[in-house]
Amino acid sequence: MKTVAAGAFAADHRPGSARSLVKRLGEFTQQPTLVASWIVVLVVIGWAIAPGLFTSYSPYDGDAAASFMPPSAEHWFGTDRLGRDLFARSVYGAHTTLTATLLAVLIAFGVGTLVGLIAGFAGGVVDTAVMRVVDVFLAVPSLLLAMVVVSVLGYSTQNIALAVGVSSIASFARVMRAQVLAVMTQDYVKAAYGLGVGRLGVMLRHVVPNSLSSVIALAALEVGTAVLAVASLGFLGYGAPPPHPEWGLLVAEGRDYVAVHPWASIMPGVTLAVVVIATHRISTSYRKDYRR
Repeated sequence: MKTVAAGAFAADHRPGSARSLVKRLGEFTQQPTLVASWIVVLVVIGWAIAPGLFTSYSPYDGDAAASFMPPSAEHWFGTDRLGRDLFARSVYGAHTTLTATLLAVLIAFGVGTLVGLIAGFAGGVVDTAVMRVVDVFLAVPSLLLAMVVVSVLGYSTQNIALAVGVSSIASFARVMRAQVLAVMTQDYVKAAYGLGVGRLGVMLRHVVPNSLSSVIALAALEVGTAVLAVASLGFLGYGAPPPHPEWGLLVAEGRDYVAVHPWASIMPGVTLAVVVIATHRISTSYRKDYRR
């Protein structure tokens, strides 16, 4: 009887069991800020995938007679100096900004993880040489490094993504190296060597799978940071040229009119801030779940 009860208890508390799923869903709904963050992120992803479903206005065509109209039921974010609907430009700008963000995070995650894996697993002179290069990258402010890279490559959204990705490689490399060094000291790794498993097999079967959790958590956190970095470079004029909508560029276009038409810069800026806060809230929740 006890065995049956213990088995039922274990089944109900398995990570993939229905009761565990319901419990986690209940915990999720009890966190209104987390729910709101997911709603914001899903809506913005919808903007990036199908912007035409969210607005009927063109992000490029304006009406000179409707220049600098304040926010209203017709124009939710108001209009800019050319009479273009700012909500439409913000919606269509999500595709540009989020595409660059995703590409930047993928570059940083892929290259940084590989560099950290090589340094931690190889050890010795290789580790020392690789990490000294990583330290040099960490010594340079990430935004400044991104500006240097995009200045060399040229101004475009793709180059901004590459620049932001390169500037974040060092952070991923250090986290991955630390995890690899920790996993290498575990008994199951030593046992694998004792059973005759080769270095490549140990790395692929044990080291890599058990080292990625923290790097994935960092990737979730870096999404918000990358959004802000991409928008910052766009604000400074390193991104897509006008009239292409991009969140940083939208803030920059309205900055000269803040005193008399504040919505021209504030509304795109608020959109950017809300998205960054939402992504950081989600990443914080992910890291808490990982630590349990």
